[in-house]
Amino acid sequence: MFVRVNGEEIDLPEGSTIKDAIKAVNAPYMEGCVLSIIKGKEEFEKHVNKYKIKTSKGSVIIELLENSPSDLVEVWKNMYKKFENQEVRWTTSSEVSLGPIKTNLTPTRDEYKYGKWDVIISLSGFTADSTHIILSKSKHEAVYGVPEGSNGVFAKVLGGKRTLLNLTDDDTVKEIKPVIERSSTVKSATVIDLDTPITEGNELFTYVLINPEFKSPQSVEHFFALSEEGKIKVDYESNSFVGFYRLQGLSKPSEYIDQRTRGTVTLRNTGKGAGRVYIYREDRVSTPPHTVIGHVNKGIQLLDIANNGDYITVKTDPERVMTLSMTQKEAEEYLSSRGIEQIREGLDDDDAIVVSQNPLYTTEIISTKKVKTLGVTEDEIIYIDIDDNAPRSSWYFQKITGLLDYPIGSLKVHFAFPGMKVMMFEGKTKEARGLVPENTPSQCVNAGQIGITNMSRRHVGMIGVRFEDNNEFGPTGEPFAGTNVVGHIVKGLENLEKFKEGATVYVSRKL
Repeated sequence: MFVRVNGEEIDLPEGSTIKDAIKAVNAPYMEGCVLSIIKGKEEFEKHVNKYKIKTSKGSVIIELLENSPSDLVEVWKNMYKKFENQEVRWTTSSEVSLGPIKTNLTPTRDEYKYGKWDVIISLSGFTADSTHIILSKSKHEAVYGVPEGSNGVFAKVLGGKRTLLNLTDDDTVKEIKPVIERSSTVKSATVIDLDTPITEGNELFTYVLINPEFKSPQSVEHFFALSEEGKIKVDYESNSFVGFYRLQGLSKPSEYIDQRTRGTVTLRNTGKGAGRVYIYREDRVSTPPHTVIGHVNKGIQLLDIANNGDYITVKTDPERVMTLSMTQKEAEEYLSSRGIEQIREGLDDDDAIVVSQNPLYTTEIISTKKVKTLGVTEDEIIYIDIDDNAPRSSWYFQKITGLLDYPIGSLKVHFAFPGMKVMMFEGKTKEARGLVPENTPSQCVNAGQIGITNMSRRHVGMIGVRFEDNNEFGPTGEPFAGTNVVGHIVKGLENLEKFKEGATVYVSRKL
């Protein structure tokens, strides 16, 4: 039997399951993510009510009427492709005619009144061998040889009215295709599991493919960080968009602003909700607080059916260019495989760890086809296990270090005094607002634990670490009640004491 997986047609044995189909084409899919099956073209088009007629002058969109005679709608759905690649048959001050094609309809000789933008099935010459589509440009009366039982009207012109008015008999119908809307997908799609059987004609969707917008380099990198695990979690869904809020609060400057058409991916760049990512199910106008960061290339059907809490497998094309945490040698091989030249800086030994790259943003690297990679010894990096019991504080820590965006971040040493067995790092008071006491120590702060001064103390946001256990004060010198523990250093603590005030310490999550 023939089925389609993410648009690719394959032949599978009868009785195959979703799992078999995914394996047959090695389709991108992460376990636990939402899946979608559409029963097939015929089932899907039962729920389509808009069509785009592409002409040599532009496109005209028609919408089927809810109370249209079923026989006329059926003729249109079954035959609309036959109007493609034909010249406009005729135009008058009141109408444009497309066709002819052959049908099995029976004509009448009755005259009817027609409104502006009506779409009519006409049997010209009172013969089914000369069936036309008439698009009305004005109110008028006519005898169109319409099929028995109706005035022939089955749709209305919804968009492209200026195009319609400009058509002449020198123009051509290039293509007619359904306008895919969320409602069409939802009515014909189901959420299923891997063991669900599939049948002839089914269409399976396993992932969403997004093409990044090169005009928004910083905002695109935000999306790469959001989707670094290969999946994204739906935090909000409505009729018009799906929202992803994991990086809310991590704002980026405004970049490329454009129309938010169906499938557009945007980043809220200011105001309440800055850092949220949205993917649109329906068209919306452009607005300055939303930067366009990409467009869905495949898998919009998954976004149509996704609910709050669902995970969606996601890929981008091109993929992120990220060398941080690689060795210089690993970065060389990785970049070479993508046709990008590496320029080593800092420590250029093969085993040096890359802690920064320039340009930083993927779209700029791809455009220039070269990148500088800064290497350091592994002794200059500390590896941290982030504590889940301090969500606000760990968010703050990851934000100011850069770990929300990148695999390696940095801290600037604020206080380091030999023999004090404590080191403090610069924080950001503005970002630290709202750091309520959480995960405060009760009896002892252990060596290697990272603490942040909470809002109960004056120096809110200060970050510190102790090199030995202390039963009285936290890593920033504050009492336990003013200290939020965000994690502990799992590697590199023994190297930290050598850093002086003003030095940069690179940080990474645990190995």
